[in-house]
Parts: sequence; structure tokens; C-alpha cells
Amino acid sequence: MKLAVSVFIVLSLAACGVETASTAATAAALKKQEIEQGQKTLEQFQKNLDQANQQAQQRVDQAVDSSR
Repeated sequence: MKLAVSVFIVLSLAACGVETASTAATAAALKKQEIEQGQKTLEQFQKNLDQANQQAQQRVDQAVDSSR
């Protein structure tokens, strides 16, 4: 009987370790996905900013040309 209880305790503790490792792996995968999405958002923001700067420069160039 003591052996059965000991085996049960060991298996229970091992299962906790597996669950903890699985939870950590899931959290890491979610964090990686969050970082990738953040990078995509940053890239899109940079493209939009570059486009806005280019349009502003074109307006300045047009204003300078029309004042000549």
C-alpha cells in the first residue's frame, strides 16, 4: 500500500512539472506572437509616417514652385 501511495505521489508531482512546462511554453508562444504583431504594427506605422512625410515634402515643393 505504501508503494502505491508513493508511486501516486511521484506521478502527481511529475504531472505538475509537465503542466508547468506546458504553461510556460504556451506563455512563450503567446509572447512571441505578441512581439511579431508589434513589429508588424511598427512597420506599418513607419510606412504611413514615411508616406505622410513624402506628401508634406511634395506640398512644400509645390508651394515653393508656385511662389517663383
